[in-house]
Amino acid sequence: MQIHQFDAVIVGAGGAGLMAALHASSQVNVAVISKLYPTRSHTGTAQGGIGAALGNIEEDHWEWHAFDTVKGSDYLADQDAVEVLCREAIDVVFELEHMGLPFDRIENGTISQRRFGGHTSNFGEKPVHRACHAADRTGHMILQTLYQQCVKNNVRFFDEFHVIDLVMQASKPAGVIAVELASGELHVFHARAVMIATGGWGRVWQISSNGYTATGEGASMVLRQGLPLEDLEFYQFHPTGLYKMGILITEGVRGEGGILLNGRGERFMERYAPHIKDLAGRDVISRAIYLEIREGRGIDGRDYVYLDVTPETVNKCLATAGEPRRIDRHYVESKLPDILDFCRTYLGIDPVEAPIPVQPTAHYAMGGIPTNANAEVVIDTGNSVLPGLYAAGECACASVHGANRLGTNSLVDLVVFGRRGGQAMAEYCMGANIDALSEDPAGAVQARLDRLRHANGKFRVAELRGRMQQVMSEHVGVFREAQGMQQAIDTIRELKDHYQNDLLLEDRGYVFNSDLMEAWELGSLLDLSEATAVSALARRESRGAHAREDCPDRDDEKWLKHTLIRRADAGELKLDYKPVVITDYQPKERVY
Repeated sequence: MQIHQFDAVIVGAGGAGLMAALHASSQVNVAVISKLYPTRSHTGTAQGGIGAALGNIEEDHWEWHAFDTVKGSDYLADQDAVEVLCREAIDVVFELEHMGLPFDRIENGTISQRRFGGHTSNFGEKPVHRACHAADRTGHMILQTLYQQCVKNNVRFFDEFHVIDLVMQASKPAGVIAVELASGELHVFHARAVMIATGGWGRVWQISSNGYTATGEGASMVLRQGLPLEDLEFYQFHPTGLYKMGILITEGVRGEGGILLNGRGERFMERYAPHIKDLAGRDVISRAIYLEIREGRGIDGRDYVYLDVTPETVNKCLATAGEPRRIDRHYVESKLPDILDFCRTYLGIDPVEAPIPVQPTAHYAMGGIPTNANAEVVIDTGNSVLPGLYAAGECACASVHGANRLGTNSLVDLVVFGRRGGQAMAEYCMGANIDALSEDPAGAVQARLDRLRHANGKFRVAELRGRMQQVMSEHVGVFREAQGMQQAIDTIRELKDHYQNDLLLEDRGYVFNSDLMEAWELGSLLDLSEATAVSALARRESRGAHAREDCPDRDDEKWLKHTLIRRADAGELKLDYKPVVITDYQPKERVY
């Protein structure tokens, strides 16, 4: 076992972790630990844009952005945090621009912006151009830009080190424990402060836009320590995943004029969101697609619909709407190059000539590790801060997304709260002592790893993972009801018992033992599956991404509150609740 010492340790090298590292490194000694090479982090898959009310194409204001965010959240977002998000989005986009991020430009040289679902002008009046973009590779460009800046600032990287647990001393974080994948050796990173920025856990479900590394270790580490997670029942299903694969087809396709069609050739979103149609909130469109499929109006009766961005179709819709703009092949090729490449590569379809088959795909965790606006982890209903522990990005819940996140706000969340968290970490480290480690800080983790390495039961990791994904997709997906969710809970607990007592691993080695690490990841996924289903079963209403067919109405009187779930001493999950912060926008019916 090797021990390293730093002022601040950041777990995860996506947009949030890199932004935090960049700002913390100006004052303190920082290490970034990632199970991937940093530029392969999941931020790189974000496509369509980052939202900021720059007003480069038409009038816009951050207050309009805040309204859209609160409305999109189905009024579950904390409005004080939303104000921070939307106000600081403008400054942080300019900061990225000054770092060298190659945004697309309009004729006057300013950053180009496109329309995106749920973003409107004048508090819901009409769609607005707000998404700042670099073709359909915006997340990739953010990731590359931040990594280059971190290298320039001498941030220390530990690539392909898989962090598997927190080190706690006197009920405070004192570092993390990681497996060096190349050797299997354990490393302890001793620190004054720790930030968790490990992303989401979309691999809980069968069809997901998330990569295979999105397995939720950061959130599960917190849950194992008896600390709470917030609003896990709200997991977003993006409406347009590539059929059967779940690969994300950005909302930017619809922002550029693409429309959704069912098996009858109908533009069905006119029924579900007559005002804003294909640019409604993601939860609204995902449910609409699901209902079209369930009622037999999928393409040829199958479980997908079409997303059509062919110039012929788009121009016909633009003409019908009275818009003078027209598009052609060159326009689509220049605005959506990666999307076209995905479709041509994986399905043999050219979206300039034929529609894209899409279906809802598990996409984004609105809930996660509860934090305040400085990315400090809070641990109770009174928002008490745990000194020295921070979280940012998708694994965190600053409660700006509530029950349903607006497109583009994930990238805003990463850089706004990553920056705030990095600055707060640096300030904390300047005045904090570093707690001494116990004699064997990694002993318990080593014992768990050894137990997994030598597991000789009958259930392979892939089998348990497949059953978990099947039951979560069937019963804790786009639509839910009590009996199904209870069945999911029972099944997950059965799978957890198999995982503990009857797992089979065949690779006993140490060098790049992916069998072992996938087993560890499965443990995290099972923990988060159970906590998600328990939280969802308890919330007897429909709100945002949590759509219950047995409780179809939103219930603000009883359920305008955040869920906190933690593991009690006896191992069972315990639920608690805290109020939503409401400042300017009282809950109303969401009309699109």
